[in-house]
Amino acid sequence: MQIETYGQQMDVTPALRSYVETRFERLGRHFEGDCEIRVQLGLEKPDHKAEANVTLAGRKLHADALGQDMYAAIDLLVDKLDRQLIKHKEKLVEQRRGEGLARMGTVD
Repeated sequence: MQIETYGQQMDVTPALRSYVETRFERLGRHFEGDCEIRVQLGLEKPDHKAEANVTLAGRKLHADALGQDMYAAIDLLVDKLDRQLIKHKEKLVEQRRGEGLARMGTVD
């Protein structure tokens, strides 16, 4: 998993960079292969904004979040991406099960 963190009209401190990396580590449990995550941190006065693009094999996910401070925005962003990855994983499992049942002739 590659995580690229950059700021829009702001500097990303080492503390923010390490916080992003530790929070996004939990997303790695949803997939086994390579993925690329691009996280953009910025300010939209009076809120802080965090955006992320996740590139998986054959799929791209996007989420953004606003928070009172940057850490809250990052937490909200990770929660949104976690839900999206769970939904994506469930769709993949359902497709695999459906193909197996159709081959066996049990589904009309």
